[in-house]
Amino acid sequence: MTALVGSLRLVFVGSAWKGFRSEQKANTRDVEKQEEFVLPNGIKYYELRVGGGASPRSGDLVVIDLKGKIEGSGEVLVDTFDGGKKPLALVRGLRPYSKGMCEGLEYVLRSMQAGGKRRVIIPPNLGFGENGADLGSGVQILPSATLEYIVDVDKVSIVPE
Repeated sequence: MTALVGSLRLVFVGSAWKGFRSEQKANTRDVEKQEEFVLPNGIKYYELRVGGGASPRSGDLVVIDLKGKIEGSGEVLVDTFDGGKKPLALVRGLRPYSKGMCEGLEYVLRSMQAGGKRRVIIPPNLGFGENGADLGSGVQILPSATLEYIVDVDKVSIVPE
């Protein structure tokens, strides 16, 4: 098994990979009572599980499971939780976005830790804005759509300093 850390590719054999993954989820805990948090930019989120691993910085490789839908219509724009689909691997801060990612979701990822899981409501100005988007595969995000995501940070590979 390999992991990308910055420009280095690390190779893990057997239990070493398990140790790396378990470190990412150390001190992770489920939230007993969900509370709504509202950020100054209008993003709302509900902590479902508090992560105990690293927080992603710009340039870090982040592996997430993601389910995104259009609030109101319920149309799913991305879902890696369903049917054995692979999680998304992305470099935080790298644009253009793909696979249903948007500016608001990246903003929320900055404050999460490996092992964490949140339900996130993204206002239109931090989603796909006044123009909406065509994500392909018949998925259309209408202009000024509010988006709802469930994001689960599987792991963060920190760029060495």
